Amino acid sequence: MSDILRRPAEVTTADELAALKAADDRPRPTGWMLSPQAVVTYLMGGRTADGTEIGAKYVGDRRIIETAVATLATDRALLLLGVPGTAKSWVSEHLAAAISGDSTLLIQCTAGTDENQVRYGWNYARLLAHGPSREALVPTPLLRAMENGKLCRLEELTRMGSDVQDTLITVLSEKMLPIPELNTSVYATRGFNVIATANDRDKGVNDLSAALKRRFNVVVLPLPNDMEQEIAIVARRVAESAAALELPAPKNVAEEVARVLSIFRELRGGETLDGKTTLKTPSSTLSTAEAIAVMIGGLSHAAFFNDGILSAEGLAPNVLGAVVKDPVQDRAVLAEYLETVLRQRRDYADYYATLTELL
Repeated sequence: MSDILRRPAEVTTADELAALKAADDRPRPTGWMLSPQAVVTYLMGGRTADGTEIGAKYVGDRRIIETAVATLATDRALLLLGVPGTAKSWVSEHLAAAISGDSTLLIQCTAGTDENQVRYGWNYARLLAHGPSREALVPTPLLRAMENGKLCRLEELTRMGSDVQDTLITVLSEKMLPIPELNTSVYATRGFNVIATANDRDKGVNDLSAALKRRFNVVVLPLPNDMEQEIAIVARRVAESAAALELPAPKNVAEEVARVLSIFRELRGGETLDGKTTLKTPSSTLSTAEAIAVMIGGLSHAAFFNDGILSAEGLAPNVLGAVVKDPVQDRAVLAEYLETVLRQRRDYADYYATLTELL
């Protein structure tokens, strides 16, 4: 597995999951690998009875994760909602890893996703040769999750067309999937459930029907309100990603994380951190995930082109790419921010100079 670029959560955290399972003596819902309490510990971090340290996968309000886990312990599906970059996919993956031991039953929803990719498809060679049969049927991750009593993940549910979304209604309400071609149905095994993620900020999203919404319990994942909390999240994820990519981490990573996040939070919030100056906001979300991507890009530049020195020279182009999604509107917003805010700050002179030159 050493050559695999990104391993599933249940593989990378196998030791933690094994330690939690060995020490877990609380009741578990049928089909669950861990008890609900142990799942929350896996997500939020803690220590097992034998002293094994469990790293936090989510930094935020514990009640959010408790609500998500409690929902999945019922027969109601879970919808993780939030603006892009609020760790919806990350939380979804780790919930599936801790509950089912398998986070790979995934459907990536897009505008091109059709019913066959959600319900089931056919091996047309077998279908033409022998007619409809179970052997000719190609199960989707949803169908496999129903048969094996596991969690199925639906990423970016609102990117899928509304008519295709509604194919989930029978599965979520009746816990069965009709296969009319075979005059039969697949009934879900205990342990089956669905975790969907969605956001309403990006363009090209479709509203969920009222019937489908009723079948989900919605848990909103917010952007971090606290600056220190967001710095901790970014620093942790940057360290993990840098290790996976074999990139050295310079000593000033934390300092640069704080400077990049200050820029992001001010542009995102529409005012300076001290509240004294009102700012225009760009079209981009400037999420925590984008801040992580900016830092990883900066680390790569430092390692290969700047003698290992992490500086504004390497980070600024990534900041520019994160902020300027609309080449006209966002450039104007950033230019005004540079002149009214960063130009006045001596400790940001390098960012001001490099970003001004890039603009």
